[in-house]
Amino acid sequence: MASIPSTMKAVIINKTGGTEVLEHKTDMPVPALVDGQLLVKNDYLGVNFIDTYFRTGLYPAPQFPYILGREAEGTVVKTGGGETYGLKEGDKVVWMAEGAYAEYSSVPASQAVKVPEGLPPKVAAAALLQGVTALSLIREAYHVEKGDWVLVHAAAGGTGLWLVQLLKAVGANTIGTASTQEKVDLAVAAGARHVVNYSREDVKAKVLELTGGKGVAAVFDGVGKSTFDLSLDCLARKGSLISFGNASGAVPPVTIARLSAKNVRLMRPTVMGYIVTRDEFEGYANEFFHLVLQHKMDARIHDVYPLSEVARAHRDLEGRKTTGKLLLDPSK
Repeated sequence: MASIPSTMKAVIINKTGGTEVLEHKTDMPVPALVDGQLLVKNDYLGVNFIDTYFRTGLYPAPQFPYILGREAEGTVVKTGGGETYGLKEGDKVVWMAEGAYAEYSSVPASQAVKVPEGLPPKVAAAALLQGVTALSLIREAYHVEKGDWVLVHAAAGGTGLWLVQLLKAVGANTIGTASTQEKVDLAVAAGARHVVNYSREDVKAKVLELTGGKGVAAVFDGVGKSTFDLSLDCLARKGSLISFGNASGAVPPVTIARLSAKNVRLMRPTVMGYIVTRDEFEGYANEFFHLVLQHKMDARIHDVYPLSEVARAHRDLEGRKTTGKLLLDPSK
């Protein structure tokens, strides 16, 4: 194992705001370990909308300076004391925790798993957070059954493509939404039964046409503010609106009486609430990667950006210029 340096490259914020607050540093101290942690030399870092929420202040950062990022894959180069769940130096791992935008991260061993054999490089970092999010949503936020009609907004986005592929695996009838023909084609290729180009078609009218006027059993809405009312309108009686993201902004306060017209359910889950324990995290991660390999699912990678160009990655993600997953290379 190569020696561990004292400093590293990382991206921090010292205040909230636009992409101008992202600071690429080359002299950040390599983090020290406490019991139950692993020091991971990261190979690839995942970029997610939650990173932009912390950058803008929509979600409060726990302290400043703050290293952004929630997932990465790499190699364990050192272990702390305590329980490490069988993980050891030299293991290739993928993990979900704070502090991913860096060459090295101190990671709770409880939030890391080995990269499965047969999974190519980059795929684990491209898949874990969004894939486990999607799997937990269709398992627990609304348990999708074979034959259910389901609406997925932004079906060609990172989480959207995983939702579409997982829903196909369980036998759901998936209706997706997308803004361009290219994105429509991607969502169809991923397994959506129908995809509505919302820039040219009436989403509600198409949903009602496809479902015989009933609406869908569930809407998985990661867009937020701009689609919330539409999502409610597309639900069937006793349907479930799973609002799990804020890509267009946070949903304003909701008058609860709006739910009574069709006896609908409204939920605002986060993946972290489903993977609190080691058993939960390991169970979801292992099941997800098993499904990826079994069904030959596609971890569509939009691009790998140098860590030094993280601002461009955030702008591309927020500007809806991407399909699939954005990764960062911390060595550059």
